[in-house]
Amino acid sequence: MVKEEKAEISFFEKNLTYWVALCMVIGVLIGKFVPAVPAFLAKFEYANVSIPIAILIWLMIYPMMMKVDFASVKNVGKNPKGLFVTWVVNWLIKPFTMFGIAAFFFYVVFKPWISAELAKSYLAGAVLLGAAPCTAMVFVWSHLTRGNAAYTVVQVATNDLIILIAFTPIVAFLLGIGGITIPWLTLIVSVVLFVVVPLLGGVVTRNVVIRSKGEDYFQNAFIPKFNNITIAGLLLTLVLIFSFQGEVIINNPLHIVLIAIPLIIQTVLVFFLAYGACYRLHCRHDVAAPAGMIGASNFFELAVAVAITLFGASSPVVLATIVGVLVEVPVMLALVAYANRTSGWFSRFEANHEG
Repeated sequence: MVKEEKAEISFFEKNLTYWVALCMVIGVLIGKFVPAVPAFLAKFEYANVSIPIAILIWLMIYPMMMKVDFASVKNVGKNPKGLFVTWVVNWLIKPFTMFGIAAFFFYVVFKPWISAELAKSYLAGAVLLGAAPCTAMVFVWSHLTRGNAAYTVVQVATNDLIILIAFTPIVAFLLGIGGITIPWLTLIVSVVLFVVVPLLGGVVTRNVVIRSKGEDYFQNAFIPKFNNITIAGLLLTLVLIFSFQGEVIINNPLHIVLIAIPLIIQTVLVFFLAYGACYRLHCRHDVAAPAGMIGASNFFELAVAVAITLFGASSPVVLATIVGVLVEVPVMLALVAYANRTSGWFSRFEANHEG
């Protein structure tokens, strides 16, 4: 268990939307005016996986996995209500509301502006986002809402374990309903590459460092060393992706806005479902706020990685997952502000230690 969550929202994290937008512009300009760069990088592939992008994605995900203390799972039986909300919202509600909201907008509301083929691709990207609950930035959101750091660790740890089992069948099922045939083997391989491998690496690194230097050193000295690496990996990945996506974006700039609308609606809806459920169950605010944040935010690094593996870096599916990165930070900061303003609603539950 962590003793106290020390994470502060960094300059790069707080302004992530602007950095994402800048990387989009840089990537598009490279794709448009220096097409030899993405053409050269596209040669480095194995089994349809871009090796440069895979390396950068590992740089993003690996530090996040080190933060998760799986030893905390033994405390699942303590204060279970907040955990039940997290599990039910993330795995029984969120993927399906994402599918329904995205399908409604892409196939019905935006039909005059989006072709049927693009609608199918954007829906696939939305599904990948909806089936991947947040495992990293939620530590920041929890901190900003004065969440219970130890409880947040348990929520994230159990979510990561569920991802190993539930992500593949849920994605395959929903994409199948959307008319997209997904090779199960490819989907499983992508989960192994971008969840299992960094997860094992993170667990091993965490245990080795804590045994040799102690948990205080690990939390306050070792982990912070990777913060800039994670952000740099994300931003460089976006530059590469958008260098592949240049023509699509130049030809369809309105689509960025159209994709963002259902993603924002989904984010707000899921937050209020989880936050409201915690209120009805008399959870403490330091449990309710992180529960809402975990459900609302997405493990967009995983969604981007799987989209690239399944559909290729130049696919519109990848574009949809990247828009998820673009909108997440400002929306989540707004929800953090709301959670802080409404913390008083939960004051009568504070004496109740049941979560």
